[in-house]
Amino acid sequence: MKLETRSKIAEHTSVEKVIIGQIRDIINLKNLEPGDKLPSERMLSEKFDVPRSSIRQAIQKLEHYGILNSIPQSGTFVAQIGVIAINGMIDDILRLDEPDFKSLVETRILLELKTVRLAALRRTDENLREMQVALDAYIDKVLSGEDAMQEDLLFHLAIAKASGNTTMNNFMLIITPEIITNFEKYHVCDPDMAQSGIEEHRRIYKAIEEQNTKEAKAMMKEHFKALYQYCYNI
Repeated sequence: MKLETRSKIAEHTSVEKVIIGQIRDIINLKNLEPGDKLPSERMLSEKFDVPRSSIRQAIQKLEHYGILNSIPQSGTFVAQIGVIAINGMIDDILRLDEPDFKSLVETRILLELKTVRLAALRRTDENLREMQVALDAYIDKVLSGEDAMQEDLLFHLAIAKASGNTTMNNFMLIITPEIITNFEKYHVCDPDMAQSGIEEHRRIYKAIEEQNTKEAKAMMKEHFKALYQYCYNI
């Protein structure tokens, strides 16, 4: 990822935090209670002098943490929790740091050792088709000498979807963009790892297809061994 792109991401994160802090100030200054309505996105955009898209993203983040609740055609409301709790939660959100690469790798490994086992238990024929499409795309890219990082992640996201656990699937979707950024930054997907990944992916797919939960987990663990060692040597 280019330096200017990373700078834009950092700038976006900073603006989002400022807006979240300003929304907290409005809740406090107006003594808004649970269930009370916030000013509209347009009004907040004008008040804070930022694009409405930035307001929307900040509100979506606060919705994600259960602090706000947006209702179509009605507006955005303070969730049914006390103001003291809201202030504490927003303070925690504003203190959140961007996850480091090692943390992302550890989180991904823990998640995928669970999702691959559940995928082996619950996969449908449609899930298998989606995994096969992603696997074929990965193999084609690797064999043609192209970067196959995104196809690799699509295969793993297909496994998460096959697990039938929406929470785990959502977590994978949340951390995937950050994983892509860090993989590019640290040049993780070198040609040797990509080549060995073909057979590893095939074994994971076969174990899921055969609904062999032990083998699926073992193959996923083996698949991540090189990545785990790599991440702790950078």
